[in-house]
Amino acid sequence: MDAPGLSLTEHPRPSTVLDDSLADLLQAAATLESVMARAQAMRAEVIDRARQLAELTADAESAELQRADSPSARRQLAHRVLASEVACALRVPERSAERLIDESDKLVRHLSATHRALAEGSISYRHAQVIIDEARSLPDAALPGFESAVLPVAARLTAARLRPRARIERERCHPESIEQRVKAGETERNVSLEPAHDGMAWLSAFLPAARASAIYERLTTVALDVTRTASGSDDDSRTLSQLRADVFTDLLVDGVVDATGCGTGIRATVHVTVPVERLLGAAATNTSPAPTTSAPTTSAPATSAPATSVPITAAFIPQAELEGYGPLDDDTARELAARAPSFTRLLRHPESGAVLSVGRDRYAVPADLTAALRIRDRTCRFPGCGRSARRSDIDHTIDWQFGGTTSIDNLAHLCPAHHQLKHRSAWQVSQQGGGVLRWRSPSGSTYVTHPEGGPAPPRARESTDTS
Repeated sequence: MDAPGLSLTEHPRPSTVLDDSLADLLQAAATLESVMARAQAMRAEVIDRARQLAELTADAESAELQRADSPSARRQLAHRVLASEVACALRVPERSAERLIDESDKLVRHLSATHRALAEGSISYRHAQVIIDEARSLPDAALPGFESAVLPVAARLTAARLRPRARIERERCHPESIEQRVKAGETERNVSLEPAHDGMAWLSAFLPAARASAIYERLTTVALDVTRTASGSDDDSRTLSQLRADVFTDLLVDGVVDATGCGTGIRATVHVTVPVERLLGAAATNTSPAPTTSAPTTSAPATSAPATSVPITAAFIPQAELEGYGPLDDDTARELAARAPSFTRLLRHPESGAVLSVGRDRYAVPADLTAALRIRDRTCRFPGCGRSARRSDIDHTIDWQFGGTTSIDNLAHLCPAHHQLKHRSAWQVSQQGGGVLRWRSPSGSTYVTHPEGGPAPPRARESTDTS
């Protein structure tokens, strides 16, 4: 579907412009870049139309059901439903879908000049994102002046070089003082964790600039002190970047936090799945079924504060795993498990490795069934969601009040956001056996999610325990 004035047919296809000369190839790449920008401008229009339709639908449903939802509550639910639909349809995380919806709204309804420049192919979507980000705190009345100042610059600069120029123009156009905006910005501070490759991960913090700079300078100062102390020694060959990372780790893991009184010896909470043979340092050469265990462990308590618990699971599988991350090296797994004061046995099927059902005939999910579900699901079971099962709710797929049972084939983890979405919107879910869930979206699309921990075992014999 071509939006008004946004026909993709005006540009030649790649096959008609490709040639053996470098100049023609580069021209073809530039043409394709322009085509992609035009397509992204069209996508913004389509997504924003979907947003408007979702809000109208929510208003109509609320009136039909005679619900007393406030307009803001209806819009919020409509936005949540749309974000989940967009995420599933485009196979992107919901946060990415929410950002796409927000950017489309800003482009189509508030930054029309930027949207036109994108549709003409004179700027890329990355340039448009920079303009959107820098214009967020500007009132609508200041947006035309801001766009007229930054768009000519955007047409000739990279997106990275555009940002500082756009930031300067934003300050010139903004009617509010920077002090007021700093106070508002501080409410958005957060810390996030993103898994990376080869046993690594990114730990990022969004902080006020002055504090972030102070933290970085302190890390650098301590790292340089370590370098000077180790000068002339072959014992420490770490680079300055590595030293900053090690100082950062030492301060957070073992450092003192005076403001909270946490003291020293704080340990992160993790969940690891480890073959018992690997914990013992022996090769898994025994072909007979091995015992499988689940072990909650606690690091050694500090003198000034209780240590954080570190649950660890040992299982008859070929590779140790860190919950929320993935494969873990044996040495790290042994180091974590070495501090475990106890192991709790958790039976698994000797051939498939699936956890045996530990269901009870009651509403509350008992601890052993909770452990089995957590190992089976590992994450929230909504399509595309990767939130850890440890931070999710256990949901009865068929509600208890409608005859649903507390059994492994009627339970699944849903994070609080998707748990609410299941009950408050037209999303529907059904169990397909083996822990497989089939979801149907409000628009009629279907999605299937599989448990990351493997298929669910058959249901256990019903218990007569009524406690």
